[in-house]
Amino acid sequence: MTAAAPTSAARRPSAGEEVSNWNVPNVLTSLRILFIPVFAWLVLTGHDWWGFAVFVLLMATDKLDGDIARAKNLVTNFGKIADPIADKALMATALICLNIVSALPVWVTVVILLREFGITVWRMVLLRHGKVVPASRGGKLKTTLQALAVALYLCPLPAWMDVPSFIVMLLAVLVTVVTGVQYLVDSKKEN
Repeated sequence: MTAAAPTSAARRPSAGEEVSNWNVPNVLTSLRILFIPVFAWLVLTGHDWWGFAVFVLLMATDKLDGDIARAKNLVTNFGKIADPIADKALMATALICLNIVSALPVWVTVVILLREFGITVWRMVLLRHGKVVPASRGGKLKTTLQALAVALYLCPLPAWMDVPSFIVMLLAVLVTVVTGVQYLVDSKKEN
């Protein structure tokens, strides 16, 4: 008796084969986008622990969807576009909500969002000219520090944690600015 051929759902797509947009990584990315308003509502209505928990869950799906997509060869054009949009939308929402509830100075949000959206627009312009700017290790550190800093602000911690939380946020802002400048410097070197 011969073994049955794997079904298309269990089979890993081969190189060059088009991957369906209906896959686990894209579902996780879509759920992240859909839950951003829920997260915002929780933060703005004072449900601190729930807001913190939803933020942590949504950030975990960011790591998980990327790991699954790469491991199972499920990288799609939808995922390449939607994943960074979901990341930036979640971070922007978290920072703005923290401003609205007066937990975070507005200048922090302005600096981070100017860098994030500025680099995104810059990448799109370069992409129109056929140049792809990959994420750097510094970019991954930036994302990690931003997520940690926001999580510390969302979590209802005792007052003595205000200073350590602010220090982590300052580090996140510093790395955000430095990596933004580094992208621009590296781009000039390539030309």
